[in-house]
Amino acid sequence: MKFSHIALLSLAALGPFTAVAKEMGFSQAWQQLLTVSDKLQAGAQEVNRAEAEHEAGKDLYLPSISLNGSYTRLEKPIELDLNDLNPLASMDPSTLPPSIGGALAGIPSSMFVTQFTEQDIFRSSLQAMWPIYTGGKITAAQGIHAAHVIEKEQQLQLSTRDLFIQLVDRYYGVAVTQSLAQTRGELVSSLEEHASHAQKLEEQGQIAKVERLNAQVALENAKVNFASAKRQAEMAVIALSRMLHEREVDTTSALFMLADAPSLPHLSQLTLLQHPALKLLEAKEEQASGLIDLEKGKYHPTVFLYGNYTLYEDDSLFSKMEPDWMLGVGVKVPLLSRDGRSGKVQAAKSALLQARYTKAQTQQDLSLLLDQSYRQLLQAQEEVLSLETSLSLAQENKRLRDLAFRQGLSTSIEKVDAELKLTGVETQQLGAKYRYIQAYARLMAISGQLEEFLGRSVSKYTGVAMQESNNAG
Repeated sequence: MKFSHIALLSLAALGPFTAVAKEMGFSQAWQQLLTVSDKLQAGAQEVNRAEAEHEAGKDLYLPSISLNGSYTRLEKPIELDLNDLNPLASMDPSTLPPSIGGALAGIPSSMFVTQFTEQDIFRSSLQAMWPIYTGGKITAAQGIHAAHVIEKEQQLQLSTRDLFIQLVDRYYGVAVTQSLAQTRGELVSSLEEHASHAQKLEEQGQIAKVERLNAQVALENAKVNFASAKRQAEMAVIALSRMLHEREVDTTSALFMLADAPSLPHLSQLTLLQHPALKLLEAKEEQASGLIDLEKGKYHPTVFLYGNYTLYEDDSLFSKMEPDWMLGVGVKVPLLSRDGRSGKVQAAKSALLQARYTKAQTQQDLSLLLDQSYRQLLQAQEEVLSLETSLSLAQENKRLRDLAFRQGLSTSIEKVDAELKLTGVETQQLGAKYRYIQAYARLMAISGQLEEFLGRSVSKYTGVAMQESNNAG
């Protein structure tokens, strides 16, 4: 196809986004997006946090050891006065023999007082507690943490697939809008040439003024549409560039179509087996089941080992009497509590049923989405193929109208109408190809075959070579 200077100028109008832009195929763009996406990085940190919480939950089986220290000031030291104890407390000195009564009276009262502690008490010790039976609460808690990790991993997978579809829309949207701008630019070039020709024919008296005006109006409308198409192409490039954290990006992967549509039963099987939304809900079921076990475990006793070792104590009599270390076994049996154990068990059971019902509904929604995307793929494919005949007709009609207008056998209105019909068919077919790519990308994302799509995306130059090879064959 030959391009006039107008068409070349129309392509140059897109220059700021393509002349110095970074060329990038779709696979390369996807790999870069996996690296630079803040959304995916945030999701990865959620997974890391869940894994760290899971690792922390493993320590529940370990004993807890603490270093304790205290300072206490008493109102007064703890003392024992022997005069307060029997038989001295009940003894009447007047009833005693004079020799004994005199001897007792000669003893100072302070001699009968024994001080057990100081008024200021300092203590430090090591204390340990090791649960050996908790009624299954620890095992349930660790199961919940493990399921929480799976949930966050599947959420990250969902975000990845959503981002993949968004990249397909933006990446191939650049190709579509630039092709549309090029088509509109070619129309402007053709109509400008036609308007110039119509001006000469009017001056020669071969056509009426109204036909020249019709050509001029068509040209002005085409220029407006071309300017709009250029703005759309510029915005598409900006959106893709911002997504990839690049200043400017030029796409090199072309629109494509498969010779045969993928197998819908196979896609359905893959979707129902491995879709992240279903695995996420399975993780929700595991968490709800673990929560039931956790709440039921509160009805069971807790058995634990405990110990204490004194590191520092004062020199009081009480400290000398107290042993330096002690070990023991303890049991705690819950009899009556106010934390609503039965209600929490029922709530956990409801959460489990909710996850199961949600999973069943999600399976139906995924099947419906898969069917809709598959039919949209077929519809777009049929539209592209059916427009091939319309495109050939429009091209032939334009050729004949151009020839007839030069020979004075056709009006300007007929020639402009042929130009617009050809542009309309080209635009319609371009839109159908874009919808085909979008539907195919959704099918691959739903069924988890992103690599399959990446393998289909080829550069424009490779695509041209393949097309030429097919034509030669």
